[in-house]
Amino acid sequence: MSAHQYDHGHTVAGWVGFAIATVGAGVAGLGVCTVSGVLIAGGAAIGLVSLLVTWALHLSGWGKGPGVRPRAEWGWRVRDSAAPGGHEECLGCRLAGRGRRSGAGGVVPVMPAQREGEPETVAAAGADSVR
Repeated sequence: MSAHQYDHGHTVAGWVGFAIATVGAGVAGLGVCTVSGVLIAGGAAIGLVSLLVTWALHLSGWGKGPGVRPRAEWGWRVRDSAAPGGHEECLGCRLAGRGRRSGAGGVVPVMPAQREGEPETVAAAGADSVR
């Protein structure tokens, strides 16, 4: 059983990314205290590495998508079963070419389709494009 009652999103990707970012913040902070541009840039570079490592771990299944995972996947050492197909609302997955897809060349409609029996709410599809 999990040590906590709720899915807090504790994942390998989250912990590793946080650890690397903490080191980067420490190096940048040391650079500020010693007025060293090299250390500040190094800290920023370590922060960028932390983003890339966290993203790579997320895509390989060691992170989690938005929302609550199934209870069986709440442990932080459990790989995400939805990672290979991508998470629907995840920016990282969409940047990697995964996630939200539709049949119309990857374009997701902004407005839902009109259901049968509903009144029409939009006058004409291209009415304001004639300006």
